[in-house]
Amino acid sequence: MSETPIYAIIILAYLAVLILIGFITGRRTKSVEDFYIGGRQIGPWVTALSFVAAYFSSVVIIGGGGFGYMFGMATLWIGAINVLLGCTICWIVLGPRIRQFTQRLNTMTIPGFFGERYQSRFALVFSALVIVLFMVFYNVSILKGMGHIFEVIMNIPYAYAIFLAGIIILFYVSIGGYLAVVWTSFVQAWIMGIGLILLTIFSIKAIGGIASANQALQTIDPGLVNTPGVWGWSGLISYALIVSFGVWGMPQLVVRFYSIKNLRVLKIGTVVATIGTCMALLPYFNGAIARVLLPGLKSPDLAIPTLAKTVLSPIGSAVVLAAVVAAGMSTFASVLIILSSSLIQDIVKKGMKKDLSHKQVLLYSKLGSAVIGIISLIIALRPPAMVLTLTAFAWAVIASTTLWPVLFGIYWKRATKLGCAISMIGGFSSALIWMVIGKPFGIHGFVPGIIVGFILMVAISFFTPGFSQAHIDRIWG
Repeated sequence: MSETPIYAIIILAYLAVLILIGFITGRRTKSVEDFYIGGRQIGPWVTALSFVAAYFSSVVIIGGGGFGYMFGMATLWIGAINVLLGCTICWIVLGPRIRQFTQRLNTMTIPGFFGERYQSRFALVFSALVIVLFMVFYNVSILKGMGHIFEVIMNIPYAYAIFLAGIIILFYVSIGGYLAVVWTSFVQAWIMGIGLILLTIFSIKAIGGIASANQALQTIDPGLVNTPGVWGWSGLISYALIVSFGVWGMPQLVVRFYSIKNLRVLKIGTVVATIGTCMALLPYFNGAIARVLLPGLKSPDLAIPTLAKTVLSPIGSAVVLAAVVAAGMSTFASVLIILSSSLIQDIVKKGMKKDLSHKQVLLYSKLGSAVIGIISLIIALRPPAMVLTLTAFAWAVIASTTLWPVLFGIYWKRATKLGCAISMIGGFSSALIWMVIGKPFGIHGFVPGIIVGFILMVAISFFTPGFSQAHIDRIWG
């Protein structure tokens, strides 16, 4: 039996499961709250593993492998910091308070939280516009990652590959909403874990062990083994911060805390999510091995799919294919829900003050998901950059806008309406301008973005009037 039918059978079986989940969850999606946050009734295992799947995406598997290929073993620090800052501490610091505060304020989105917490229509609309605009760039990077692995392993043209994956996602998101997203992500997290572990075992075997890999990389360039590596401390720290702290301001991940059933299950979820995100180290490690086994690839983003096809059997590489597609689909689906909620719930209903019934909001949300997904597919036909570079650009701008309003919003009673607004504008502008002028000193735009946002939030809040005691009591319970 040739390779292509094996790939087709495994991936089609996987896609059939996702479609089935879409049908089942679609029957349970009856309200706007069901569509956006699963009725706040999601358990710890599903929440944690769907968080892992949304965190990973094809960005970390394909983009992380590409960075490992370019910069070697030093990139393992990015994966390690991801686990500590981007998962464990994030769940401990944000999880309980996000769940409590959003329920008290009866909000289902990040911009909606800003609008209620800071009593600011500007904060609601501005953050929603930033999320809608720049999340589309993130969607493009996800589709690009999925397209590359179909292209390499199954010899399917890139355009056909992203179209196939995109249409399946649009179907189950539009039908099942958030319930479909978390349950498909739960399945996808297991597939991702199996695929990455399988690839790592056979990659180590192919190169003759970890010591052999390090020796070979040392021969190519000592910077591929030594820390901070060939990109220096500024590059390493910048990217580690953006893909770790960036999570704290990324709506498709923070929304997991909105939907979890209750505070008691957050402890279980924290442990499960931490163990799951330890897999973040594997793409970087395998990308570094690919530098030795597969020198001269035309694009670093091809490292993981080409390595899988080289060291694994057809069945094994088909599992890796399913893992990357699973990773991409889970995040793409999560982002579609966020974009739809920001567009319909925050911009149209609240920002433009349109009087929409629950039935209309639900219908427009489903249509919005489909339209935004199609726009992302069109842009992904000619993507502008490497997967992880494109992702870091989108994450930097969004996180610089939302990070401090979220964190201060749940921890600092003195944070004010004007402090939030100026922090958003300053963080957004600083990150965007810094990257447009070429990232001086090799520092990513996220770093100046969060520094400026922090200073403005604190300074402006100290010199502007706070909220009434009644409002503070409502927020803090």
